[in-house]
Amino acid sequence: MKVTFLGTGTSQGVPVIGCECEVCRSLDYRDKRLRSSVHISVNGQSLVIDSGPDFRQQMLRERIKKLDAILLTHSHKDHIAGLDDVRAYNFSQQMDMPVYGTASSLRQLEVEFYYAFEKNKYPGTPQLQLTEITEEPFALNNITVVPLPVLHFRLPVLGFRIQDFSYITDANQIPEETYERLKGTKVMVINALQREKHISHFNLEEALTAADRIGANQTYFIHVSHKLGQHKLVEKELPKSVALAFDGLTIEI
Repeated sequence: MKVTFLGTGTSQGVPVIGCECEVCRSLDYRDKRLRSSVHISVNGQSLVIDSGPDFRQQMLRERIKKLDAILLTHSHKDHIAGLDDVRAYNFSQQMDMPVYGTASSLRQLEVEFYYAFEKNKYPGTPQLQLTEITEEPFALNNITVVPLPVLHFRLPVLGFRIQDFSYITDANQIPEETYERLKGTKVMVINALQREKHISHFNLEEALTAADRIGANQTYFIHVSHKLGQHKLVEKELPKSVALAFDGLTIEI
């Protein structure tokens, strides 16, 4: 399995134009974070988790020519806004794009991208094949996907586990049942928004506590805002088994 971090940042805490904080002025490419998303290549399948506003830029940057499906964690704009750009894959692959999400997430897509679901569609609109999922494991072609239910304040959100890789974004509560599903995972990805406590995201301390409990061989933090600090400085504070992910990072599992 090959995993590429398409984006590791967030719309939360985005600085205003002209911000002069150390992260915004940094010349380190690891401090330039697009909205969080990940590409997974496994068993001949090409999958993406979430298609935020930067989706097109991310896919072009990584030269991902084939896309078999998109998994949605939830329907907030910073995780679905780029879905319109699947039309390029519709054209090149001559197929509707399979999109997997909960009932509430799919309903929101039908609102946000209403023009893709009209009876008499305008030529060239994205072609989407929506598949409803629940908290139960499901088969995606030849891959077993295990949903990881978490809470984003009061909003139910799904993370996903595929083989020994687990991915959770936009969460500040992990139920006991989900910890059970995470047992034995080798690579864990989890959000760590900032240092201060936040109403709907893990802060750095909480993310470290969750990572310690999960006990993966390697944990990567994503959904990082500029408030957390510069990559090179934060990395020095982390245990050996924990690292900040960065846009474009590719790992083999």
